[in-house]
Amino acid sequence: MDRELSVIVAAFGYLALLFVIAAWADRRARQGRSVIASPFVYTLSIAVYCTAWTFYGSVGRAADAGPSFLLIYLGPTLAMLCGPLIIRKMVRTARAQRITSIADFISARYGKSSRLGALVALVALIGITPYIALQLKAITLSHAVLMHYSPVPTGVTSAASFLNDKSFWVALVLAVFIMLFGTRHLDASERHEGMVAAIAVESLVKLVAFLVVGLFTVFMLFDGPADLFARAAAQPQLQHALSLSAVPGGALGWIGTLLLAFLAFLTLPRQFQVLVVENVDERHLLRASWLFPLYLLIINLMVIPIALAGLLLSGTGSDPDSFVLTLPLSAGQEGLSLFVFIGGLSAATGMVIVETIALSTMVSNQLVMPLLLRATPLSRGLRGDLSGWLLGIRRVAIALILLLGYLYHALIGDAYSLVTIGLVSFAAVSQFAPALLLGLYWRGACGLGAGLGMLAGIAVWGYTLLLPGFAQSGWLPMSFVEQGLYHLAWLRPYALFGLDGLDIYSHSLLWSLMANIGVLVGVSLFTRQSRLEQTQAALFTGALTEGIDTAPLWQGQTTRGALRDLLKRYLGGTATSRVLAEANATDRNTSMEACVASADGENAAAMDASASPQLIARAEQALAGALGSASARVLINSVVRGEALDREAVLRILDSTSQTLEYNRRLEQKSRELARIGEELRGANERLRELDRLKDEFVAMVSHELRTPLTSIRAFAEILRDSQDMPDDKRAQFLEVVVLESQRLSRLIEEILDLARLESGRLTLHPKRLDLVDLTRQSLAAVQHPIEERGVHLEAIIDLDEAQVIGDPDRLEQVIINLIDNAAKFAADQAPRVLVRLERHRGHIRLSVEDNGPGIAIEERERVFEKFHQLAQQSPASGHTRGRPRGSGLGLPISRGIVSQLGGRLWVEDAETLDGASLIMELPDAPREMQAS
Repeated sequence: MDRELSVIVAAFGYLALLFVIAAWADRRARQGRSVIASPFVYTLSIAVYCTAWTFYGSVGRAADAGPSFLLIYLGPTLAMLCGPLIIRKMVRTARAQRITSIADFISARYGKSSRLGALVALVALIGITPYIALQLKAITLSHAVLMHYSPVPTGVTSAASFLNDKSFWVALVLAVFIMLFGTRHLDASERHEGMVAAIAVESLVKLVAFLVVGLFTVFMLFDGPADLFARAAAQPQLQHALSLSAVPGGALGWIGTLLLAFLAFLTLPRQFQVLVVENVDERHLLRASWLFPLYLLIINLMVIPIALAGLLLSGTGSDPDSFVLTLPLSAGQEGLSLFVFIGGLSAATGMVIVETIALSTMVSNQLVMPLLLRATPLSRGLRGDLSGWLLGIRRVAIALILLLGYLYHALIGDAYSLVTIGLVSFAAVSQFAPALLLGLYWRGACGLGAGLGMLAGIAVWGYTLLLPGFAQSGWLPMSFVEQGLYHLAWLRPYALFGLDGLDIYSHSLLWSLMANIGVLVGVSLFTRQSRLEQTQAALFTGALTEGIDTAPLWQGQTTRGALRDLLKRYLGGTATSRVLAEANATDRNTSMEACVASADGENAAAMDASASPQLIARAEQALAGALGSASARVLINSVVRGEALDREAVLRILDSTSQTLEYNRRLEQKSRELARIGEELRGANERLRELDRLKDEFVAMVSHELRTPLTSIRAFAEILRDSQDMPDDKRAQFLEVVVLESQRLSRLIEEILDLARLESGRLTLHPKRLDLVDLTRQSLAAVQHPIEERGVHLEAIIDLDEAQVIGDPDRLEQVIINLIDNAAKFAADQAPRVLVRLERHRGHIRLSVEDNGPGIAIEERERVFEKFHQLAQQSPASGHTRGRPRGSGLGLPISRGIVSQLGGRLWVEDAETLDGASLIMELPDAPREMQAS
């Protein structure tokens, strides 16, 4: 009894904590400090998807059907990755249309059809009732395991009397909670901030609890993951149980279950509630699109370890749905078991809270209100403010929904496992997907087709999944499942039309969606839409077009007083004043006096004034948020003479807005192009200025370089002319200087011409196959004597027998001699040395020329290849500059240009062997076919 008391106190204490959190969040919202305006809270609210099915049933699914449990979470992951495309459109449409539920969404899309909305509400009620029962069953099961656990499985079931059934009392407490925090406002499109905050906390609690029990299992019951998997691998039956072959239906089963989870995630009423209705900012979808898949990954990390541990320690005769509880209980960890129970309670209650709010809104707005509005005597008998009465309807609906869930749990719940019940509900709500998704992207989808298609799909679902559940519970004969209706084998529910081999859920989804989509498309192609249906189709498919949601869509007439009275009757005085104030603030045609008068109702003249289209549209939106789109349409039509804009008018708005957006897009594109062209022109102008500067610098340098030998020639020629009695030896010396300077001048002119031809692309090369080894030795022989006369020791290391390259032999020899000459100029003053090395390097032939001089600084290594740029020589010993070396400063730029045209590279590095710099030339090997030739 002490254990049971502690469990009850913990459970109801936890529920009381949720009350406190919800009340705190609601109070913060009233103060204008919302706690749910965060992508993280939004993501945690979406995690209401992880119910008791996840907490208990995923382990059971893994134990029975291997890794197929992952598909239940891969489907939502895929849906969230598509969220910016699909869910964003749903959010924007719901905000513009004041959508309150998925039934209201589908109803509004197809001409605000009350019949279609009622059908969706009924299907949701039928399909989700088993899912609510699943949560209550999980609570009952987990409580029974805690109370009656023994090392030998006892097969505990729920209590016989509902008064002794803890799930009944949990359902009762949840009903009170939902009534308090789910029906505080009549406008169901407003945020349930307290409820969302409580759901976010529950999502954290169940995540932590599941991870804790998983870590306990892996590291306390076993010696880590390696020990667990090794012991599992030693059991052949476990290898098969967790292999891909254990997935029901094989590859088609994978696809079917993935599609089922994808569609259900978008169409479950509770997911629509948190994804769409409770969305504060559509930009939160971008963050949630990866945060929610991350949440799913983390909570599923421990599923397989827990399933393996349960099968190893508990045996195959125990209930795998209860492994999460029985594993810590088997180790005597009652405190941990209680925490796990609270985690499971969080998973179950979170789903029940949100699902019940969504269903109660649908029942109230789509089933009860249309009936009341059509029952003329009853509606006339209801006088005064009906807002409190409407809230009462919603609260009664909450109690009835929870009662239905409890009855299903008590009467039929034992026929299915937790996952089985969840998949049955998934297949039911998936019947909303064709009407919802096709309605978002295909204007031609009509309401009649959507309704008949949904009826066909749900009929197939009921035949292939729901009725077999009644048969397994004893309410129908099992011969119906085994032999088919009227003993016709092709009508067997699990093998309809002879299709066998699929798992029962993929089988049901296949046939139901085929019937649903086939009827919807077929009827839509041969049915004419109503004007209102065409209008709504244009608005839904164009939801992402900016400006559409603010366009007034009414052309009828009514007075401001009639609208005020209508709103006050169904929304109450406070809400009416707020709606009118908001409408007047955005209506440019409304005077300040009319604004005040519409709010307090004291100015009769203002009340008799005609209401603007904007005010009529805002009034309909306000009623839609409280009563649903269909009922709001009926009420507005009761006071407005005329109707909404027809399809052509809406399309004109769409086309006009689209044209404006297109014009804006083109203007922005032109502006970007002009900016880019302007930037290019500025860059071109800068380049022209730089080229002009370089041209001036080049002319100045050429003039300087040409003037030097010309000056020498002129000076010595004048001396020879004016000195007739000069000795012969002196005259011969001066004539030798004139000859040398003339040769220097010729070389300089030739280099300038080469450089000009190189830069203009007119330098003619004659490439052919040659041996760079022979060419290097030939170049060394040519410079050996002049270099050694200058006191420079020249060495060569050639490790290759041959080095076939493609090049111009004359030009390459010019390059090699130039590199050796440059190295000799910068060699050390004392014992100058130059080392020439020829080797193969990574598929290329590399020639390096090193000196033992002071080296070249990193910032100067590219500048040495600029025209006329010469480094000042420094003495390593003294550090004093020795002035510019002899030469024009054109040799290295010309050499780099020649090597580049031959497909090679020329650059400067630190020397490897000596202490100075190394000029490196690299050429590619000659192609094999040319070598062979």
